[in-house]
Amino acid sequence: MQVILLERVAKLGQMGDVVDVKPGYARNFLLPQHKALTASKANIAVFEARRAQLEADNLETRREAEEMAERVSGRQFVVIRAASDSGSLYGSVSTRDAAEAVTGAGVTVGRRQIALAAPIKALGLHKVIVQLHPEVEAEIELNVARSPEEAELQAVGRSIRDLAAEEDAAAEFEIAELFDDIGAAAEDGDGEEGEESPILEELRDPRESNA
Repeated sequence: MQVILLERVAKLGQMGDVVDVKPGYARNFLLPQHKALTASKANIAVFEARRAQLEADNLETRREAEEMAERVSGRQFVVIRAASDSGSLYGSVSTRDAAEAVTGAGVTVGRRQIALAAPIKALGLHKVIVQLHPEVEAEIELNVARSPEEAELQAVGRSIRDLAAEEDAAAEFEIAELFDDIGAAAEDGDGEEGEESPILEELRDPRESNA
């Protein structure tokens, strides 16, 4: 089936191009989205009569899209979701969720403008393309986390799991140092006979003193 494009369509052609497409693609997408007309003689004549206005309109909308791209490119948007300890989401982040996150930050976009190869199903930072115009796109980052605090950690390349591991390591280090001190005190043997090391005394069960 032949259609004439009313705007640039990725991997298909530029405004004014007459291209061959599958009938289903034309009926379900190109025609209802007003991206093309069937390439009849009458429609081609209509397009040529309107071409100058269509090009002017396209130029204006492209400028607006470029301004919006400058505002969102490289920005990070937080999406809070429940997830398991392994990082798998209980559900997923869809194009609608991504659009709502961007719109909530003051830049209005629709879910059809979000390009996701597949729904996001894990915590972390995810690059996403926003199609602001047939000729303009911007790359943003979705920070998918279980809480605002976790999102802050992920934004600087860390996670709650990293923080927990660091805290565990610090606790183990403190315990190891404590036992080193106990060993050193026992080896010194500087205390008088019958006098207990202060460190051992601190560790002794309080109930022993009441026995």
